[in-house]
Amino acid sequence: MALFSRTEFLTRIANTKSAMAHKGIDILMVCDPANMNYLTGYDGWSFYVPQAVLVIDDREEPIWIGRKMDANGARHTAFIKEDNIIGYPEDYIQTDVKHPMNFMGDFIKEKGWAGKSIGVETDAYYYTARSDAELKKSLGRDTLLNGNLLVNWVRIVKSDAEIAMMKQAGLIAENVMATAIDKISAGTRECDAVAAVYQAQVSGTQEFGGDYPSIVPMMPTGEKTSAPHLTWTDEPYVSGQAVNLELAGCRNRYHCPIARTAFIGGTPPEKLQNLADITVEGLNLTLDAIKPGMTGEDVERVWREHIAKKGFEKESRIGYSMGLNYPPDWGEHTASLRPGDKTELVPNMTFHMILGMWMDDFGFECSESFRVTQTGAKTFASFDRKLFVID
Repeated sequence: MALFSRTEFLTRIANTKSAMAHKGIDILMVCDPANMNYLTGYDGWSFYVPQAVLVIDDREEPIWIGRKMDANGARHTAFIKEDNIIGYPEDYIQTDVKHPMNFMGDFIKEKGWAGKSIGVETDAYYYTARSDAELKKSLGRDTLLNGNLLVNWVRIVKSDAEIAMMKQAGLIAENVMATAIDKISAGTRECDAVAAVYQAQVSGTQEFGGDYPSIVPMMPTGEKTSAPHLTWTDEPYVSGQAVNLELAGCRNRYHCPIARTAFIGGTPPEKLQNLADITVEGLNLTLDAIKPGMTGEDVERVWREHIAKKGFEKESRIGYSMGLNYPPDWGEHTASLRPGDKTELVPNMTFHMILGMWMDDFGFECSESFRVTQTGAKTFASFDRKLFVID
């Protein structure tokens, strides 16, 4: 049973078709699993094999095409009618002889749509070079239109129903972060603390369960806090060590990322405490400054001018649009909070603002996921913003 109403899905499809028409696309082949979910409700761990949703300009419902054994999964989760669920045979899977895109290309030709303009998501993680070559071969075309990020930009403004999911993810995120801080102590293995984080992510709250986030817990320690995107080891935590915590709550594929830093035992080094104070002050100032009508670069400028007064600079962006997604990323790959981004903020856009300050041999992280409202920014989670000290 689909998570959202048929009316909501049809509104999403209508908005997608409008964007397609603007680019001269009659058929959009969607291979990004988050976009497939957004347009149909389909939710399954089947994206390791080629699959797609076809949005056709003159058809009300899209068509799901995937591995035949996954068709029942589409029947359970997607809103579309039975006739629009198409499974390809098993002999198309992981063979050099043929490819699922051959099946999809042949399907398009059999329907008499070969003469339509066809767009594909050229930079989607799961639309491979071979997928592109095999689809073109089956369609007898040398080129296809670029429909990359078309649906992602449609998704950037969330419906009220989506915001409700992200609020629930925010409550899960609060529990996840509290669990991480509670489980970190000198002598505890990093992997055991991470196991508790996973437990909290999946268990959710008493009111509703959690989902698997699109990114694993990132919890580097010691000097490794100077680098983003590191995970964990089986070494025990030691006194005098900092731990970065970049985690998330997830509810029905909708995310609320959250980051904090903890210090184990005693008084944190002055340089770390100073960096934490400056970063948290900047996060508070930047969140308070956000208003509809600002651009991504306007938001980043508030932060940049603050840290410049303190003698710091940060080259990387400070945030990005996020929400519904599948591994390997919860970001939507659209708007960013960085210089040069002219995207205008409007209500129900949702962002993860992550202020990661990674120095030569230490680092500090603090982040908030928020939605743009009519009057400002509203965070999805409520959790102290500070450097946590663990006795």
